[in-house]
Amino acid sequence: MRLPPPLDTYFEAQTTADADRMAATFAPGGVVRDEGLLHRGPGAIRAWWLAAKRQYDHVAEPLELSHADGRVVVRARVSGAFEGSPVVLDFAFRLSGGRIAELEVR
Repeated sequence: MRLPPPLDTYFEAQTTADADRMAATFAPGGVVRDEGLLHRGPGAIRAWWLAAKRQYDHVAEPLELSHADGRVVVRARVSGAFEGSPVVLDFAFRLSGGRIAELEVR
């Protein structure tokens, strides 16, 4: 499966635990919606990701790619230190200018 470049980098950075590289895939005004919270801008997104990594020690493995409502949706197997691991989640991305403008994890 070929992911658009910023998404390929996003998931690769998950595997190598490179928070700076992951955050750099987001546009300056990029947002993440996850677990009912909103994180805006690469700094806040980096902090969100590091906190989640500490709490869950998770890794997301892309399984399939689709498009819906102007978004690129990546279904991924997420495994880590949490009850019910692994789970399959949808990562719904909106891209703009070669970067991630929005991510909703559902």
